[in-house]
Amino acid sequence: PAFMETEWQSRLAYDQWTAVPHAAVVVDEKLYVVGGSRNGRYLSDVQVFDLKSLVWSNLKLKPNADKFEETGSLDILPAISSHNVVNWGNKLFLIGGHSKKVADKITVLFIDLETHLCGVVETSGKVPVARGGHSATLVGSRVIVFGGEDKSRRLLNDVFVLDLETMTWDMVEGTQTPPAPRFDHTAAVHAERYLLIFGGCSHSIFFNNLHVLDLQTMEWSQPLVQGDLVTARAGHAGITIDENWYIVGGGDNKSGCPETLVLNMSKLVWSELTSVKQRDPLASEGLSVCSAIIDGEMYLVAFGGYNGKYSNEVFIMKPKPRDSSRPKILQSPAAAAAAASVTAAYALTKAEKLDFTKAEDLNSKGAENSISEKDVTNGVKAIREEKNVLELSLAEVRAENTRIKGQIDEKNGTLSELSKELLSVQGQLGAERSRCFKLEAQISELHKMLESMQPIENEVQELRTQKSAFERNIELASAVQKQGSGGVWRWIAGGNGNA
Repeated sequence: PAFMETEWQSRLAYDQWTAVPHAAVVVDEKLYVVGGSRNGRYLSDVQVFDLKSLVWSNLKLKPNADKFEETGSLDILPAISSHNVVNWGNKLFLIGGHSKKVADKITVLFIDLETHLCGVVETSGKVPVARGGHSATLVGSRVIVFGGEDKSRRLLNDVFVLDLETMTWDMVEGTQTPPAPRFDHTAAVHAERYLLIFGGCSHSIFFNNLHVLDLQTMEWSQPLVQGDLVTARAGHAGITIDENWYIVGGGDNKSGCPETLVLNMSKLVWSELTSVKQRDPLASEGLSVCSAIIDGEMYLVAFGGYNGKYSNEVFIMKPKPRDSSRPKILQSPAAAAAAASVTAAYALTKAEKLDFTKAEDLNSKGAENSISEKDVTNGVKAIREEKNVLELSLAEVRAENTRIKGQIDEKNGTLSELSKELLSVQGQLGAERSRCFKLEAQISELHKMLESMQPIENEVQELRTQKSAFERNIELASAVQKQGSGGVWRWIAGGNGNA
């Protein structure tokens, strides 16, 4: 569409992404794009898009005079990617990320939007290792950092909290089963108490599961989620508006995710809001999404991403107001009870501030509220106990399945070896059988030859007899010759020797 420079918002349809003609964050109707990467090169600029006039501009940064050290580099902001940008007050905080300058601990940078000063923030406490692809979620004056991968590409699933007032890090030790180590996931906070982790990937597996960390009890859980089927993805972006968590883009290194999803965080129900074409820039990995209030109306703003080519387009959506009181569709009564208990627990803490200690004693409240909240607390406790029992049973079943699978694999391996041995023996028997047939044929031929040689043996025997008779005659003649004087010829002539 051909937008005018003013009143372009009136042309937008509900729940449909629209390209605006001409890791990001929106502040005062302006979209700030800080760093990133393109063609394998890290970027160090800050680009600003005015959502009223639809004009891009470059934010000229100044070095922080107190902390800046002369290095000879023209880049005040280091070239950085896979970082997180958090807006707090009049400052943008850049937390973590990958850069050419490798550090052991995570780095926090700041950009003052009034003075345009930029520099490194000195932090203390239990500073986490350097990482990228993590999530950083603002809750009050604290930033909750989860997961990512370090400079050696080691996957992480730890939780750290940065207090922006004191710039102090602290590590959170959660209970129960945390999410598998991952990066390029999304995170959100509901009711200022529940940290939600969705999707992401390891180096070979892409996830579509939802994990929840209770920031008061520090207990991890994986709740039952209803609604539309959600495909596994990483590199997607998310933003919350009231009770709705909007998820845009992502992919699995094979194809992008064209659908825009919305999770009702109170009802834990997924639904598909809209969809784009497969090769659309919105079906990309590494894009950013923010929310903005323009002339009193809420909008979603998406920028960037990579789906085979890099995108520098800005897309805007006007989400349709949703009736949070409409009934939800549940798959079973048990699911309804569980979801209702979770919703009630969320409702109790919706107005509370984030506190990393145990919840206050409910008995200090009014009697009527105490009874209601006690019932809900007991219900939640019963569900947790049942969940623990089910998890133990599931673990036992998985262990048994693993054992049986191991036995099946072992038997299959033995059967395979026996089959090979049987084939080998059958081959040997076939060769021996063929050899026996040849030997039997040779023996038959020899028998025939022996039968044909019998007359020859008789003739040879007769010749031997004649030879023996002849040899005796010769011996006799020789003896007569010796006795007479006439010699053998005379004897043969019959003379008597007196003539």
